[in-house]
Amino acid sequence: MKILFDTNVVLDVMLDREPFAESAGKLMSFVEKGKIAGLLCATTVTTIHYLSAKVLGSAKAQNQIKALILLFEIAAVNRTVIEDALISTFPDFEDAVLYQAARHAGAKAIVPAVLIGIPK
Repeated sequence: MKILFDTNVVLDVMLDREPFAESAGKLMSFVEKGKIAGLLCATTVTTIHYLSAKVLGSAKAQNQIKALILLFEIAAVNRTVIEDALISTFPDFEDAVLYQAARHAGAKAIVPAVLIGIPK
């Protein structure tokens, strides 16, 4: 099953942001173990690099991106995705783009930015 991960979920793990890092890490481990097929929106990759480079430096950010693209498939952001996002009813354009990228890539769900109640 393909699952798209929200940008902030990945950042929670990469930057060890509390209180969500542990729960987000558990979900990402399902991708590592092959229990789910993880997807990242193409815009997530660029955003993660930009933000993590500010915190960790460019070389470490590049290495993290390389690791991510080995682990996750990338959901394209193209004209169709953007057009569908523009006509959607989402109040937040970034969320609309993530949703449409997930939909066009065949994702069955999106891991949202706020994770609660993940069992140990």
